[in-house]
Amino acid sequence: MRNLSRKLKRDGYDVSHRTVRIMLHDKGYSLKNNKKSNEGKSDPDRDERFRHIYHTAMDFMKENQPVISVDMKKKELIGNFKNNGKEWKPEGDYDHFSVYDFPADADGKAIPYGVYDVKRNEGWVNVGLEHDTA
Repeated sequence: MRNLSRKLKRDGYDVSHRTVRIMLHDKGYSLKNNKKSNEGKSDPDRDERFRHIYHTAMDFMKENQPVISVDMKKKELIGNFKNNGKEWKPEGDYDHFSVYDFPADADGKAIPYGVYDVKRNEGWVNVGLEHDTA
């Protein structure tokens, strides 16, 4: 709003950032978060690769061989930082967190990854805490 106000003033319109906000609101504009939606082009061989993986996994399991899936999750700072989850709490009971998420203020970094045995439907998760790898 301040940027728009400055640009409008350069063009000869004397308008405050508050007026810009009111005008934008009246025109149906509102603040929006960025939305991830551009996935890019799909690889033409993608489906064929996944069919190959599926059939190979099925063949291995028929022969009583292990089939595992390994997955790594987003690294998270350890400390008094806010996350986007929600918890049920009594009225007026809130958790309090640091205002800033500076890595230097962290107690460390959690680097989770998991291994899943497809046939046995069993998994294991490790959370690494040292260096930058799980």
